[in-house]
Amino acid sequence: MNNFCVITNTIKDPDHAFTDAVCSFITSHGGTYTDSADDRTQCILVLGGDGTVLQAAGTYLERGIPLLGINLGTLGYLAEIEKNAWKEALLRVFSDNYEIENRMMLEGLCPDGRVRYALNDVVISRNGPPQILGFDVFVNGQFLNTFSADGILLSTPTGSTAYNLSAGGPIVEPSARLILLTPVCPHTLNNRSIVLSPEDEVQIGVGHPSRSLEIEAGAVFDGGEFVQLSAGERITIRESKKTVRLVKMGRKSFLETLHRKMQG
Repeated sequence: MNNFCVITNTIKDPDHAFTDAVCSFITSHGGTYTDSADDRTQCILVLGGDGTVLQAAGTYLERGIPLLGINLGTLGYLAEIEKNAWKEALLRVFSDNYEIENRMMLEGLCPDGRVRYALNDVVISRNGPPQILGFDVFVNGQFLNTFSADGILLSTPTGSTAYNLSAGGPIVEPSARLILLTPVCPHTLNNRSIVLSPEDEVQIGVGHPSRSLEIEAGAVFDGGEFVQLSAGERITIRESKKTVRLVKMGRKSFLETLHRKMQG
């Protein structure tokens, strides 16, 4: 691959010095680059962190172009190439010495009739003043439980190391296929994450608050778009047929990154 779309997190590279160095390196090795993907683009090169990779994945989801993240922030999982190793990584891309890993996504059918997508997670939670909400969870049409909690988190394996991890959920190898359901700040002592099959369809219904307050809740997809939910409304989450394609330098990278995170 030698035709790139270069996307930069301008907060992490405010003067574009690193971006300019990457672009010069691309052209000096016979490649081309643009700042917006087109039909010639073979790789989306993301300069930033995991959040920037998530945004790029959502923006260009329909095109199916592989993404490669160069990490300009703290240790990342999606942006796996560290800043001091970017030249070696690009040389491997030029010589087609890499792997493409397909990551599963979730799709959510919202009450407004629109379908939205997430590579990491979908968070259904209260929005507004602190209050305990009841979240009615159905799996394949069968009632599972009503969780009294601040929210319900549905995560992919890719997202298992994001909000799911801080909410007490398990770490999952990112190339796996499954759906994690994790209550957020549950108001009981025995709620744990539930691991579901990728074929399962999950419906989350928003119940009434424990006090006589106007309910404020919503769903957030990959930390971005917020969808307002009212009491009694349901959102349906399932595995999407769409996937995100990531350029990987080797399968050991996730375990190495996880090890370094645990040491940190």
